[in-house]
Amino acid sequence: MTESGLFELETVVVGQPKRSRWRSYKGPSLTVSTVEGTLLAQVTHTDDTRFLLTGTSGELITEIARHAGFAQFGSVRFRFTDPADREVGTAVARGLVKTRQLSVQTERGRRLFLTRLGHLSDEWRLTETDPEQSPAPEVLGRVTVSSVDAWLGLQRYLLEMAPGLDAGERRTVVASTVCLHLLRRPPGDSASPA
Repeated sequence: MTESGLFELETVVVGQPKRSRWRSYKGPSLTVSTVEGTLLAQVTHTDDTRFLLTGTSGELITEIARHAGFAQFGSVRFRFTDPADREVGTAVARGLVKTRQLSVQTERGRRLFLTRLGHLSDEWRLTETDPEQSPAPEVLGRVTVSSVDAWLGLQRYLLEMAPGLDAGERRTVVASTVCLHLLRRPPGDSASPA
């Protein structure tokens, strides 16, 4: 599937690939697939600040660059760029609980919010207005997390996006979900997810 085909889908899964409990794992950090399990893309990282979303044939789709402020108290910023190094979106997490809300901006400048419903909730809602400022914002999408393997703590994120989102906005939502995972489970971290 081509890059544009990936971002035409209304529902995709971002998840940690299954792996052996007994052998070291050298595959991608995350995969992007259809609900049925067809692989569409994968996420790899070279260090803790640079993550690459690539297609199944290895072509770069989006690069995600991470910049963290002053330890746990500062904001964490993510910048999304295309293969030509043009910015195609951003995501920012603020506050002590970085996984509570991501403030997202698409390539065309549309502001979106990916907000967790409650501290223990497994669901984040995508809205155009901040749910804390608007009591009943229109829901443009949902991200629901579940465990794939409780022993290893592998995570799976189901993304359901509204038909009205265009391919560029969907690219930003997929990249933001990768960021959400990186905030919950940084590379090399074996702690429980936030």
